[in-house]
Amino acid sequence: MKKQQICILGSTGSIGTQALDVISQHPDRYEAYCLTANNSVEKLAQQAHQFNPAAVVIANEAHYDELKNLLADRPDIKVYAGKQALNEVVEASPVDMVLASMVGFSGLEPTIHAIKAGKKICLANKETLVVAGELMLKLVSQYHVDLLPVDSEHSAIFQSLVGEDMNEVDKILLTCSGGPFRNFTHEQLLTVTAADALRHPTWKMGAKITIDSASLMNKGFEVMEAKWLFGVPAEKIEVLVHPQSVVHSGVQFKDGAVKAQLGVPDMRLPIQYAFSFPKRLPLNGDRLDLFSTRKLEFFKPDVQKFPCLRLAYEAISEGGNMPCILNAANEVANAAFRRGECSFLGMAEVIERTMRQASFDKTPNLDTYFQTDAEARQIAASLLKA
Repeated sequence: MKKQQICILGSTGSIGTQALDVISQHPDRYEAYCLTANNSVEKLAQQAHQFNPAAVVIANEAHYDELKNLLADRPDIKVYAGKQALNEVVEASPVDMVLASMVGFSGLEPTIHAIKAGKKICLANKETLVVAGELMLKLVSQYHVDLLPVDSEHSAIFQSLVGEDMNEVDKILLTCSGGPFRNFTHEQLLTVTAADALRHPTWKMGAKITIDSASLMNKGFEVMEAKWLFGVPAEKIEVLVHPQSVVHSGVQFKDGAVKAQLGVPDMRLPIQYAFSFPKRLPLNGDRLDLFSTRKLEFFKPDVQKFPCLRLAYEAISEGGNMPCILNAANEVANAAFRRGECSFLGMAEVIERTMRQASFDKTPNLDTYFQTDAEARQIAASLLKA
């Protein structure tokens, strides 16, 4: 059996490291062809020594010499740096699939290059669809590539739809844990810190997405992602707060039947399913014990307390480049909150004001998205300084 060659965009992050664990469990099937990181030089070098890829890319060119030195004992591994190198490495002919797990807007361009090169896309970077969903889906169709979701919720929906007719779908049921502040009052939310927000009750994730989960912006992004992935309008995507994180999401059909995917919170499962689909492979790890699952609770999200979810629905309704504006403002506000320069509730205020001030374009193209991203970031940054 020919080993599938995988390029991991963002190998040092939470998704990337878990993907490497999946690869290590199936060395007869998968091989890491290329590993990339933004700034984590030492971790990238360590991964390169362990997995022996053909190439590594450090996006921040300032770290090139350090990475080159760390891999001086491995002359067989090619070392590249810069954003253009990311765009080129995904196009390499040996690459069979690309795991897009870079954080934020930066994942858009290399993912587009991978699609145009005809690679199978395992998508963990939700911002790619948030910002440019319509464009991405057009390219996927034009270049006849497979686009498979890695997000646990969208993988659950995808698994629930296997063998089903999309015309028979009544609605999508998109679950979320509710984050660490689910039961907090408005008054309590006024004083929460980034350290508080980073203590997610069920999932171990990177810092940016953990903050987005606490604000429910992540769930808003996932509504957009589901809209594009499954061709379902936002009004047919219902968000359910499910603190136990056992039901990862599901689908309700027009006859009233509900199919859902259940399991322990382990991101390796959706990563592996994206790699292996339509097959299922063995995976080492915990199993769901239904006898010890005492209760499964579901609540409506409180959009007054968590306005980021409301803003996401507004951006979907507006369409055009508004989701791009939302995403850019959120990336700036999220980073400011983590630095202690913005309050938790202040993030939504910055995002909403940026959405009102940034230039709106109903029919954006790729250049528009880059212009919009830059403008919205500038507006959000100036609002934080005001």
